[in-house]
Amino acid sequence: MSSSARKHDVFQAIADPTRREVLRLLAEKERPISEISAHFPISRTAISKHLYILTEAELVSGRKVGREKIYHLQPEPLTELKQWLSFYEQFWNNKLIKLKHLVEDGDERLKIVENNEKYE
Repeated sequence: MSSSARKHDVFQAIADPTRREVLRLLAEKERPISEISAHFPISRTAISKHLYILTEAELVSGRKVGREKIYHLQPEPLTELKQWLSFYEQFWNNKLIKLKHLVEDGDERLKIVENNEKYE
């Protein structure tokens, strides 16, 4: 399924804290829904709905093993998020560098003013 055909995108999928925690759990190891739902104070049905959204965003997939479905993380779509965040990380780094220069230049100007006042 192409990214344009997804029903839920990565940003929608990770917007919910429960889904982010599900991703964290699946990053540790594959788990059946019963094991995932044991970590939350919500129903198994609610966890199933979260897993559905994560599956639609292609962040997790499940495979049948006997009567259970075992879910595992598919981290590849998170690269889209990483790329988006890296733009803003660079944006803020540039702002902080400019601020540093302003502060340092301000310190130099203050020293010059203080030195001039000594000689007046």
